[in-house]
Amino acid sequence: MNKINSKKTPLYRDTGFYLENSEKTISAFDEERNHPHKPQNYIYSRYRNPTVVSVEEQLKGIEGAKWTLLTQSGMSAIDIALSIFQNKSTDNKWMFFNDIYGGTNTFIDEVLVERRSIKIERFYSEDNTYNYLKLIDQLDKFKPKLLYFETISNPMLIVADVQRIIKEAKKREIIIIVDNTFASPYLLKPLKFGADLVIHSATKYFAGHGNITAGVISGNSDKLLKKAIEYRKLVGHMISPDDAYRLGSQLMTFNLRFPKQCENANKLAGFFHESPLVNRVFYPGIRDHYTYNEASKMFNGNGFGAIITFQFAGETDMQKKKNCDLFIEKISQYFHLIPTLGDVETIFLPVDAVWADKYPFPGTIRLSVGIEDYDYLENIFSNVLSEL
Repeated sequence: MNKINSKKTPLYRDTGFYLENSEKTISAFDEERNHPHKPQNYIYSRYRNPTVVSVEEQLKGIEGAKWTLLTQSGMSAIDIALSIFQNKSTDNKWMFFNDIYGGTNTFIDEVLVERRSIKIERFYSEDNTYNYLKLIDQLDKFKPKLLYFETISNPMLIVADVQRIIKEAKKREIIIIVDNTFASPYLLKPLKFGADLVIHSATKYFAGHGNITAGVISGNSDKLLKKAIEYRKLVGHMISPDDAYRLGSQLMTFNLRFPKQCENANKLAGFFHESPLVNRVFYPGIRDHYTYNEASKMFNGNGFGAIITFQFAGETDMQKKKNCDLFIEKISQYFHLIPTLGDVETIFLPVDAVWADKYPFPGTIRLSVGIEDYDYLENIFSNVLSEL
């Protein structure tokens, strides 16, 4: 077959790859056992796939990492990132911030604690902010082997002082895993501050179009890379080459999409903050947000994220819920209620339906802001709010 001068890595759907002869087969399997992060020969797509590797190289550059691995979902990335640190010793004491993704919290309780007997401690926020002196005290008392937190929490958007947390944890030789999905590498790169692993749900801003499920793990340690590759291979957390190929194409616009989403969100947050029909706005770019100072410090003026959480006004909780329900009914003519985030289209989710037991703020919406023209967005929200 003649060589085709394509500028993109082709989509390799092969299950297994042609190894030609016994000598090359022996060499390929030896390489897989001893140097899986430097593939010269591909064997089987559950191990490594050239399309996937090509996109991992793209992500590595975006993250500023020595290596990056793709997985089939954000949860599979979380599973790999946590599982490679588990061992038979009694030193499996891990600490998690309480304000993290609900799926992660369920994984902690039902998998790590119930099935794997990991000893865990949770660090709770107070008044939707983090008491760092309290965190340091808990680290000294519990003495965890591992600390896991999110840069920006979901859905209250509490921003962590990543630099400070990592500095204190590293003094105590604690492993650091950061879920950076909401901030993305555009706002912050935790590896620069010494995080051991950074994870993302690539389903969100990296893909950005609501049509791919994927996860990402990045790091700088070759030892951790080898462990992560081996675990991904054994449990089957490899992303499909088709999804990797599409993700690679969508990554080309990430640095255009995400800044626009942040810009729109910042303007809309100010709009909601001024509205008499909105009781409060949870957005790190608003000066009265609990963690505005942390966000300003960590994100260096690049933005404050593309999610806004806001609560409707009302004299009673019932009235706040009623206004929220009416808002959902009217806004659904323009934007969809979808339980995800990060899409190029603005979408929303009622907080009560998912987190009412944890965040008692009745009549609250989590808005994932898209790349639409800002005047178009403000005009729609202004008209809908005027009808409440």
